[in-house]
Amino acid sequence: MAASDVGLPSIAILGAGIFVRTQYIPRLREIADIVVVKNIWSRSENSARAAADLAREFFPDIECKWGDAGLEDIIQDKAIQGVAVVLAGQVQVDISLRMLKAGKHVLQEKPAASNVTDANIALSTYKSLCTQICPRPIWAVAENYRFEPAFVESKKFLNEIGDMMSVQVIVEGSMNSSNPYFMSSWRRRFTGGFILDMGVHYIAGLRMVVGCEFSTVSAVTSHVDTTLPPPDNISALFKLENGCAGVFVMVVSSKSPKIFWRVVGSKGTLQIERGNKDGKHGYIVLYYNTTGQSESFFYPFSGVNEELKAFVNDISEANAKDGYEAEPRSSYIEGVRDVAVLEAMLESGMKQGAEVQVRKY
Repeated sequence: MAASDVGLPSIAILGAGIFVRTQYIPRLREIADIVVVKNIWSRSENSARAAADLAREFFPDIECKWGDAGLEDIIQDKAIQGVAVVLAGQVQVDISLRMLKAGKHVLQEKPAASNVTDANIALSTYKSLCTQICPRPIWAVAENYRFEPAFVESKKFLNEIGDMMSVQVIVEGSMNSSNPYFMSSWRRRFTGGFILDMGVHYIAGLRMVVGCEFSTVSAVTSHVDTTLPPPDNISALFKLENGCAGVFVMVVSSKSPKIFWRVVGSKGTLQIERGNKDGKHGYIVLYYNTTGQSESFFYPFSGVNEELKAFVNDISEANAKDGYEAEPRSSYIEGVRDVAVLEAMLESGMKQGAEVQVRKY
């Protein structure tokens, strides 16, 4: 470890897949002044070595680990204070709990769990662990939408639009054979398929903007594109706890991709839409005031960078302050709430649109 790295939080990355190579490593490079990546682990040696090579320019002492023995090395390494768990959705919770039991802070990729039943068991285990380990290990879920400046800034307009009258979320995705995640085997074995894996992002964005929880949902699901796991379409009517109703429509693969959130109020309207400007991808925020005049703002994507910075900061603070409360936007509970909404919608779809209560946390 370089002399300049002394005192910086040291982390390991568990996983060496597409998202690690294209997002985690580039974003961690950008914050190499505040964190040290000590290890990258994968089930296979080749994957671990390939990912470590990508990170070595900025983390020259990085080591690759693989298999059960490599995972145990990371668990036993007291120098590693935190881990990013970026693995198949079916195994993330078990691996996260193993790391938490070892006293390591965990940033686990979304979704928080495969279903709310598994999440409840995990939460119970985590709460028990927190009474036995000091300092209390942080369990964060990497939901970058809660850190995107577009959603953070849009909340400031919510009071300006008056009483909430209608909410719309329209997602026309582009999950086809040209998408690098299209053939992801674990997503195809996931209950709810891409609807759950992708959908938690859009629910997180919605909950972030409206600042209100879901009460009930009623949904219709269908399976049209047989190259995708079922279901691949969902249309849901939902009711928020503030009494406002809304619609959530998600098409996993569309020929005309479009994604937006729209909140109509008694005094104005707020809309967040995926788009690009000057070659940068991000979100266009539109605010319509009482006279119908609009203001437009563009925010480039930076949620992954911001959530990683927040996690690194939480590690530093938790190790320095007893009883430190971590960044609430990353909390495991927030991730579970996203899953609970999607699970209720999928359950309603299986019951031909019957109204389903969303589990409370």
